[in-house]
Amino acid sequence: MPYLPILAVKSAWNRRYTLSLIVLSVALSALLLVGVERARMSARESFAHTISQTDLIVGARTSPLQLLLYAVFHLGEATNNIDWKSFQDIAHNPDVAWALPISLGDSHRGFPVLGTSKSYFDLFRYGDKQSLQFREGHPFEGIFDAVIGTNVADKLHYHLGDKIILSHGLSGLHLLSHADKPFTVVGILAETGTPVDRTVHVSLEAIEAIHLDWQAGAPIPGVSIPAQFVTKFNLTPKTITAALIGLKSRVTVFRVQRYINDYKPEPLLAVLPGVALDQLWEVMSIAEQSLLFTSAMVVVASLAGLVAVLLAGLAERRRELAILRSVGARPWQILGLVLGESVLITVIACALGLIVLDVMTWITGPWIQSHYGLTLSNDFISGDELILLAFIIAAAVCASLIPAVKAYRQTLSDGLTPRI
Repeated sequence: MPYLPILAVKSAWNRRYTLSLIVLSVALSALLLVGVERARMSARESFAHTISQTDLIVGARTSPLQLLLYAVFHLGEATNNIDWKSFQDIAHNPDVAWALPISLGDSHRGFPVLGTSKSYFDLFRYGDKQSLQFREGHPFEGIFDAVIGTNVADKLHYHLGDKIILSHGLSGLHLLSHADKPFTVVGILAETGTPVDRTVHVSLEAIEAIHLDWQAGAPIPGVSIPAQFVTKFNLTPKTITAALIGLKSRVTVFRVQRYINDYKPEPLLAVLPGVALDQLWEVMSIAEQSLLFTSAMVVVASLAGLVAVLLAGLAERRRELAILRSVGARPWQILGLVLGESVLITVIACALGLIVLDVMTWITGPWIQSHYGLTLSNDFISGDELILLAFIIAAAVCASLIPAVKAYRQTLSDGLTPRI
């Protein structure tokens, strides 16, 4: 039967309206399953590439995961601050190559404000040891200079020279603002795909300056220090939120970690970024598995619909199959005809779902990156996604064995005998 594949295609074409609905159903289920996997892997890659070449993250004694979230991803709040003298002791440790102070707690229109030193722009690394680059402008020089991430600039339509006002606190509808001490945008960083894009960077001295006339998180009644007079005060920070540490040799990482964790003047915690990320994925693994399981159940439901359509179609195709048998088609060829039709439908559906997913990624990727800091993969298909699609096709073959075996067992006489 050399023309059996052609006959199979023509038979499927005659039932194209019914089969197109099954193709759409399987395509949507494949899109959901592969989309969840792509989002999961993109999230892991984005988180893993957020920080590079940093050996230790130091903060007040808390859980390693919480320290990672607020120090690197600017999510949540610190339980306590670090004394400035403690930071200096750590920075002067003979095994430490560099130390970047981080001061958090303020915001600007929903974006976190990070106080740090000017060396931040030279020492901070992300991705594959990539350094920060400026799209426009330069690092802050004056006390009230600000460097903003690309998402801040694009969403709020800021340009060099624009004035911005910081607010005290990270969230809330009625945050108190530092309106008497506006900042000037002097630099806009190039896109990194990390929380840096959603951050306003100022100097540590600026953080101290805007809080000179504040106490306990609120302005001191009757006290107001104009911006032009802040330089007359000592702007050395008293405390910071956290610190990023780079070592001269990674061999000494556990020795320095032990030194910080056993630091006597105050309780501190030093964590390795990679270890803290592993803990994050352990926490998230249940949610990931739940999403994948739900997506797999949608695939199963779609394949059940495919089997139902094929079974229902066998009654209408009794004479078609009987004629094929009568002109020489063997039983295994009939079985292969039904299986081949199922595989063809599933392959077309998977290809359609993958194309739609890539189009959606291309369209919504910049928006997702801007709002959530998640960079979706632009690859057409990855190895893990290919395995999932192969799983869908294999599951379709297994499910289609039910109608295929029924067609195989259908005798020639049963096919030629009209039902009453």
